[in-house]
Amino acid sequence: MVMLEVKDLVVNYGVIQAVKGVSFEINEGEIVTLIGANGAGKTTIVKTISGLLKPKSGQIIYQNENLVRQKASQIVGAGISQVAEGRHIFAGMTVMENLQLGAFLQNNHDEAKKSYEEVFDRFPILKKRRNQDAATLSGGEQQMLAIGRALMIKPKLLLLDEPSMGLSPLFIQEIFAIIKELNDRGTTILLIEQNAKQALAIADRGYVLATGKVQLTGTGSELLANSEVQRVYFGG
Repeated sequence: MVMLEVKDLVVNYGVIQAVKGVSFEINEGEIVTLIGANGAGKTTIVKTISGLLKPKSGQIIYQNENLVRQKASQIVGAGISQVAEGRHIFAGMTVMENLQLGAFLQNNHDEAKKSYEEVFDRFPILKKRRNQDAATLSGGEQQMLAIGRALMIKPKLLLLDEPSMGLSPLFIQEIFAIIKELNDRGTTILLIEQNAKQALAIADRGYVLATGKVQLTGTGSELLANSEVQRVYFGG
């Protein structure tokens, strides 16, 4: 069952066309990855899905509703949560306060309490450091906090923008294991990654972007084996 369908999406930054008629879909329960070089339009697409940017044209259909005219808060309320590139945790606020901001649409106290418990069960280090300034966490711990904050609304669709950026190899492995576990537990995921090999290894399907257009598509394993993908992204 299709959860999200992007149709002929065009997004401009002033006179510059960053996304040039991109179409793709995400089925319920999938991990779908968008890979491509810097400037390919990946982050622009994610920001447009989440309502932070408005497209020039095209449609974003989520559970039979067109999102393009909806506010970002309405899109979050519909069950789409984003972990932004660079994490964007709030320095000067504690881990717990950052999580509370993620629960701003959660009006049910019991459900909010359950969300905190689930995040702390998944990320025990966050529970240990819940009263600590979030800025003092390591890069990997900050990424866990950013993911935990996004999970506070129990999203149906999780948008992850460059979750491995700036992390040590050890934390990169851990973050990808977390992404796979979240998906195994039922969360549908759109994954934006420059680490193409890692992303395709866990993805059900992938789309390769170049200069704002979809150049290739296939299953994760098909794209891993594609000679052009290997040449451009793996040096093969």
